[in-house]
Amino acid sequence: MSASRALGAQRRPGARIRSAASRRRRDARTPRRRRARGRGLRRAAAALGALALLAVGALVVAYEMTGIPEPHPETAMQSTVFVDGHGAYLGRRGPVDRQEVPLSRVPRPVQDAVIAAENRSFRTDSGISPRAVLRAAVSTLSGGERQGGSTITQQYVKNALLSPEQSLSRKFREALIAVKLDRTRSKDSILQGYLNTVYFGRGAAGIEAAARNYFGVDVQDLTVGQGAALAAVINIPSYYERAGSDPEVTRKLMDRWEWILDAMADSGALTAAERAQARFPAFRFYPPGDMDGQRQYLIDAAAKESADRLGITVDQLARGGYTVHTTFDLAGQDAVSQRVAEGVPGLSEGTTLHAAVIGLVPGDGAVRVLYGGADYAHQPFNDALSGAVEAGTALDPFMRLKPVGPLAPLRRTAAPNPLQLASAYAAMAAQGRYATPYTVATITRAGRTVYSAHPDTSQVIPALAAPVVATYAAVPRAAGEAEPVPYGFSGGAGTGPGTRTLWMTTATPALSMTAALFAEHPAQGRQPATPAHLPASAGALAKVLVHRPVRGGAG
Repeated sequence: MSASRALGAQRRPGARIRSAASRRRRDARTPRRRRARGRGLRRAAAALGALALLAVGALVVAYEMTGIPEPHPETAMQSTVFVDGHGAYLGRRGPVDRQEVPLSRVPRPVQDAVIAAENRSFRTDSGISPRAVLRAAVSTLSGGERQGGSTITQQYVKNALLSPEQSLSRKFREALIAVKLDRTRSKDSILQGYLNTVYFGRGAAGIEAAARNYFGVDVQDLTVGQGAALAAVINIPSYYERAGSDPEVTRKLMDRWEWILDAMADSGALTAAERAQARFPAFRFYPPGDMDGQRQYLIDAAAKESADRLGITVDQLARGGYTVHTTFDLAGQDAVSQRVAEGVPGLSEGTTLHAAVIGLVPGDGAVRVLYGGADYAHQPFNDALSGAVEAGTALDPFMRLKPVGPLAPLRRTAAPNPLQLASAYAAMAAQGRYATPYTVATITRAGRTVYSAHPDTSQVIPALAAPVVATYAAVPRAAGEAEPVPYGFSGGAGTGPGTRTLWMTTATPALSMTAALFAEHPAQGRQPATPAHLPASAGALAKVLVHRPVRGGAG
């Protein structure tokens, strides 16, 4: 045996003893470590549990302390809408283009289209989407791009109840209010609020204004295709509002429209046949045409009359959410506007032609046409209602007939306004029965009628007989006129090259049309406007103005 082996053999017993002792010490320390580790884990779990309880408690307290705010005043504001006698949209007055409608007036496919586009779990969710809230919070904290994905309930809270501020605290409050709203109000109530406040572009807030601005119809008349198109617009209203006039925008909106309809079919909101029948709708042109400026004369007159009938101010009317059904006929109005815009040949350079055209229903007083000026933006003064125009020989029939009542002052007025003389000639056409002119047929609010017009008539020319009616001078019918005009009269102030004003009236039992033409040299500096002579061609214009709307069936 070598010396090294002998030495190793001598050392092994001691080494084994020390190794065994080490193992015993390690074995003794292991339970202590395990116990310490367990205590640490239990303490950490307890701390986490306490934090969780604290967070839940804070959430509960925050939930209980968070009230549901009242809608912003601006989201509660409504506009008043004016339509013609056939329901065609004329325009609106008010701070925002919005009118509230009950959900019952919104067709169910339109409701389903909005849900398919914006929040497919709306009918079953709790008012929030936790995943979307977390994604938005992370994005806000990291300074990233703002994230969407809010539920319909959250969007309603954000649009109508809270400020547009983009912060984590506001987003948290939005979620709390959305949950509370979902627990305290029905889904239909929330959807109604959302549809009445969400922005659709084209200045339209709410589904009713959107239906008018995009398609010229009331919300209850929206088709499946139109409803899906409006639902598609909500995504980016400032971009999609140009649909119908911008081909690229229209194409992109059509893609989204298809996606919404497919989702409705998948969910059972549309049958396969209904999906197949849906057609992409035609949009009203945007921005609106030049005629809208001229229609402000109509709206002015109807707004003043409506406010008087309701006993409120014009400003209160504009903010009241009314629908004013006027007596006007938009087709006849536009025909007159277009013809006047063509002007008359031979008018001296620098001379301005003025026209006032009024169409009235004899024996009733409903105003069908009211042309008061070419451009409201440049001349808000209404020549038809407020202009004093020399009558001249246009008053001759009334000097002989000696009318009483409302027409008695006419014999003492050398320059009546066109409405006065037009209503007098309408009385002649109604066998001497005068009807007070009116421009408002009915006024509704939230589907309820709050005012209806009743004609105010009186006999002002007693015992008007056929020989008296024959005092009208014959007015040749317009080229192509199928039927002769029963009554007609022309007159004015000045004759030949000195003609200053020209009046012409034609009448049937359905409509009496009066046109007044005059010209002036516009004011320059301190020099006021002065009368100008009319060219001989003015007669042809007047004749067309009083014949064409009669043929067009303005009544």
